[in-house]
Amino acid sequence: MLPPAAASVPARTPSLRPVRLYDSWWTVAAAGLVAMIVLTAGLWWSLHVRTDRTLHTAALFVHLASLVLGFGAVLSADYYGLLWATGRCPLGEVIAATSRLHVPIWAGLGGLVTSGLMLQPDLHSPLTQTKIALVGLLTLNGLQAGLLGRRLADATEPIGRGMMAWGGATALLSQVCWWGAVAIGFLNTNR
Repeated sequence: MLPPAAASVPARTPSLRPVRLYDSWWTVAAAGLVAMIVLTAGLWWSLHVRTDRTLHTAALFVHLASLVLGFGAVLSADYYGLLWATGRCPLGEVIAATSRLHVPIWAGLGGLVTSGLMLQPDLHSPLTQTKIALVGLLTLNGLQAGLLGRRLADATEPIGRGMMAWGGATALLSQVCWWGAVAIGFLNTNR
């Protein structure tokens, strides 16, 4: 028989926490699928919307401001990663700095996509199709970069070569996609 004090203590139930975006590859893949569906829907919408001159000018301003915000934050994050890779900055500082940059990176990318859809992209142009592919790849790379950041933050052992290669490949792909999209945007503007 249990003593009276022990009988009155409720049994402890395990607490359930919600599934978070960067919990596993499955959650990142699901988010990637949703992102590609949203991008596809946005492209369909861009075929059916017509903007007047004032809205076009406003969308172009938002597009350029979003580029500064998003790409500037990406360059900062990659710079911190480079400082860490060369031994000039501790990993904890890099993780803290880059985790603060997620909001401006995603806000910039979201602003670029949303405003870009109002700039009447020529979806039949090979350059525009390449840019759309780069934006899709950039989005997926950004999602998996969040998982990388989570794994780096949770690491209890020194970071191995595999994790270093993952980080380097993520940063390289990010730079190729951002610079490629910028170059194509420049070329499309000057046509």
